[in-house]
Amino acid sequence: MKEHTTQGDVYILAIESSCDETAASVVKNGREVCSNVISSQIALHTQYGGVVPEIASRKHIEKINQVIEAALSEADMAIDDMTAIAVTYGPGLVGPLLVGVAEAKALAYAAGKPLIGVHHIEGHVSANFIENPDLEPPFVCLIVSGGHTHLVIVRDYGEFEIIGRTRDDAAGEAFDKVARAVGLGYPGGPKIDKAAREGDPHAMEFPRARVGDNPFDFSFSGLKSSVLNYINHAKMTGERINVADLAASFQNAVVEVLVSRTVDAAGQYGFTKVAIAGGVASNTALREGMGEACRKAGLSLYYPSPILCTDNAAMIGAAAYYEYRNGARAGWDLNAVPNLKLGER
Repeated sequence: MKEHTTQGDVYILAIESSCDETAASVVKNGREVCSNVISSQIALHTQYGGVVPEIASRKHIEKINQVIEAALSEADMAIDDMTAIAVTYGPGLVGPLLVGVAEAKALAYAAGKPLIGVHHIEGHVSANFIENPDLEPPFVCLIVSGGHTHLVIVRDYGEFEIIGRTRDDAAGEAFDKVARAVGLGYPGGPKIDKAAREGDPHAMEFPRARVGDNPFDFSFSGLKSSVLNYINHAKMTGERINVADLAASFQNAVVEVLVSRTVDAAGQYGFTKVAIAGGVASNTALREGMGEACRKAGLSLYYPSPILCTDNAAMIGAAAYYEYRNGARAGWDLNAVPNLKLGER
């Protein structure tokens, strides 16, 4: 093994298995990725039109040791070189989470290393720290994924204030459902994004919902229903659906809402920095729309590379570093918490 460590360096072996990616990463001092290995199950679940939890759990069991060994090998390090072991313990699918938690506990116990439980959404936010060395809290962050749509103020590392959230469907969930209904298949987000590039975003006007008692909350169920009604009506009347136009118009409605709420929140709360995180943060229309709006408003925009937007362990290692620095340690009773809320411990 190479001589890596210098006085005070913190190396974290991070494990992520909250859904259908088995991932492991070695992260140095929270921002330098020494390795990032991801085993995706997308091809396996595509035939079912979505993730089947039991199948995902079994595949995690099959792959997790291989992925960890590959991450250590890629970093040219051994488990004894690690400062701590970190793992996602929620939110997510309970079976997949349990595989990662059990693995991390076993490794930490056997190697005599501290164990750190990481909130999956905190990991997504922390992905922004990896490629943006100048980004420090506080800032406003939009978190958009298949299971979550949150607008948060990142007060400090690991300290969040939720100022907006979806009242029903998450943005990524709406992408998946619309993609399935129009025949694009799974995973919906990337397929809608690709189809939309060939379409007219103003071809169809779909609703943009406002939530009366909180201007920063989101609601996508009405938009989703409107798109599904359009598709059903076209099928009943024999009308040909222009899939590219529909994808572009639907995506435009989602992006417009996400961008406007985020920029408004930054202005109202007096922040000059905005970040986006989560799987939908890799959407090209969202990046472009948010970039243009932030430029007009004089805001600095940060987002991770697409590989760090989808589920990965490097983001978990980044979040774990700040948890470790703040003295957070998990006990051997650490368990999977599928419905873990942001800010909970």
